[in-house]
Amino acid sequence: MIHKTAIIDSKAKISSKVEIGPYSIIGPNVEIDEGSSIQSHVNITGHTIIGKNNKIFPFASIGSDPQDMKYKGEKTKLVIGNDNKIREYVTINPGTIQGAGSTVVGNKNLIMIGAHIAHDCILGNNIVIANSAAIAGHAEINDNVVIGGNCGIQQFTRIGRMAMIGGMTGVSRDVIPYGLSIGNRNFLNGINVIGLRRINVSNKEIIGLTEAYKEIFKTEKLTENLNRLNGEYKENSFVKEVVEFINKDKKRPICTPFSK
Repeated sequence: MIHKTAIIDSKAKISSKVEIGPYSIIGPNVEIDEGSSIQSHVNITGHTIIGKNNKIFPFASIGSDPQDMKYKGEKTKLVIGNDNKIREYVTINPGTIQGAGSTVVGNKNLIMIGAHIAHDCILGNNIVIANSAAIAGHAEINDNVVIGGNCGIQQFTRIGRMAMIGGMTGVSRDVIPYGLSIGNRNFLNGINVIGLRRINVSNKEIIGLTEAYKEIFKTEKLTENLNRLNGEYKENSFVKEVVEFINKDKKRPICTPFSK
């Protein structure tokens, strides 16, 4: 059902099984797949593709120009997957030609009131972004991450799978998979053990990961610590994921317990 006060450009590609509420505005280069619900006063513009069964709440702004001073109106995209909940006053911008050209939001994410996702960000699946968190351009947020309210994520930051960021944390360093990170400028505060238990990771694997964590961050000499990890730790798939994350981009600063 499309409300009579909604303004939808004739060139937009909207499934017949999409609901659009009062006073929402849909631009000409927008595609919305079946089962999605666009509530009242939502603005969706730009080259934006929205998948199935998404629910977008009032006053969200989706696909407006990137907040990047280098942007000159180039054709870039915003791609949103399936089954996401995008709450009131959320803003999500498309990519830039200086980046990947696309901003991507995966599936089954909860993006709470007033959160911002900037240009060229890549978000995975099952992520929770709490109220008023701001994610700057080119950030990469992996699956099952939880970002607390009023957090600020610096541009180009990587946050590994199932990491948890405490509320009001300023994240300027990459966070390892399964890490807990807090602080005015983020530091590492252990492993997200509760999250691992919730997905039924075995106690043996959790203990292996926590022991490896102690070895990896034993001193500030991260490279030396990684080189000293023995084969037993490296057989643990969760440890392997952490090591690969650290080694993937040596130019990026890694959040550690010494980052205070």
